[in-house]
Amino acid sequence: MLIILVFFLCHWYLAIFSQTFLQHRYASHAAFSMSKFWERFFYIVAYIGQGSSYVSPKVYAIMHRMHHAYTDTDKDPHSPSFDDNVFAMMWRSRIYTSGIYNGTIEVEDRFFKNLPDWPAMDRIAHNWISRVAWIVFYIGFYILFAPSPWWFLLVPIHIIMLPLHGAVINWFAHKYGTINFKLKNTSRNLYPMDIFLLGEAYHNNHHKNPSATNFGRRWFEIDLIYPVILFLNKVRVVRINKITPNSKVEF
Repeated sequence: MLIILVFFLCHWYLAIFSQTFLQHRYASHAAFSMSKFWERFFYIVAYIGQGSSYVSPKVYAIMHRMHHAYTDTDKDPHSPSFDDNVFAMMWRSRIYTSGIYNGTIEVEDRFFKNLPDWPAMDRIAHNWISRVAWIVFYIGFYILFAPSPWWFLLVPIHIIMLPLHGAVINWFAHKYGTINFKLKNTSRNLYPMDIFLLGEAYHNNHHKNPSATNFGRRWFEIDLIYPVILFLNKVRVVRINKITPNSKVEF
């Protein structure tokens, strides 16, 4: 049982780390910059961490920029305001992701600015053979180590890990939670859920300052990725471009 729990938690946190670090803060918002070597290193980390649910950082960034530009409108790629349930929203996000990757959805030029791009890695990771291989690996791991069939209920979570993280944030953090900043959208903070989401749960804070390196704003809103970024900045793996503005929290 212990090895399954460790495997699941490692997959969960490596996937959410790579999503918030590479695809969100770096690719989407350029909160920090890094060399091509380190960029590709973290691409590989994302591929390992996200496996069958990997999404190209370039594609993710375009869709996320669209989300910020069109939040809670009919052009938002994922909004509870225009989907009946979380599964419908996840499916619409998938349509956008596939359409952007394949060039079948028209995207404004402004969303293409300063995007990371590694076409070879994206071709490998988006290929159905790669996705199936990861699924076979997850199932095989559970066959070897799961103490009972009940543990196989976790396998679908492994398979859709990245979309699941996105659904939690983009559905629940636009319907429930607290508000620090009065904005013209429905974004909210899901404190204390952030222990599972590494800064991503502070969604209202993020919509206030999208390019900030620290998503937490109150003293108890601890963004666990922020000290990681500070450390990587100190050892010159990344260079911080945007310091969190000192916006006043509106109670």
